[in-house]
Amino acid sequence: MKLEGTGIDGLVIDIKRLTMIMESNGFILGGSWDYERVSYDYKVDSPEKNKTFYIRIQGYALEGDVDKGNAVIQLVTPLLGKHHYPHGVEYGEQEGFSSSIIDKATNLVKKLQEHVAEHQTT
Repeated sequence: MKLEGTGIDGLVIDIKRLTMIMESNGFILGGSWDYERVSYDYKVDSPEKNKTFYIRIQGYALEGDVDKGNAVIQLVTPLLGKHHYPHGVEYGEQEGFSSSIIDKATNLVKKLQEHVAEHQTT
């Protein structure tokens, strides 16, 4: 599910600074990036038994290369996903996210947006 209205989509920032901000806020750089795209994931603690949720923040290079660490990244609308063992994470609206999980995820991304906005590239 898309987390609309967080203010993070469209922000532009250097990948090194972005990674530093993401890691200091508990996001992990995804291992399956390429030259032009990058993603960061955050495991959301859930009170619901046997349910795991993830926030995914993605971006693409406006210039430079992700693998060389010299990319300038534009972020896109973050996603909230639900993990299904053993198949992986699904990000569709039909996953039935509770309002408490949506609120928690939205608040985490809004907090992150403040840190990213302080360092965005012009």
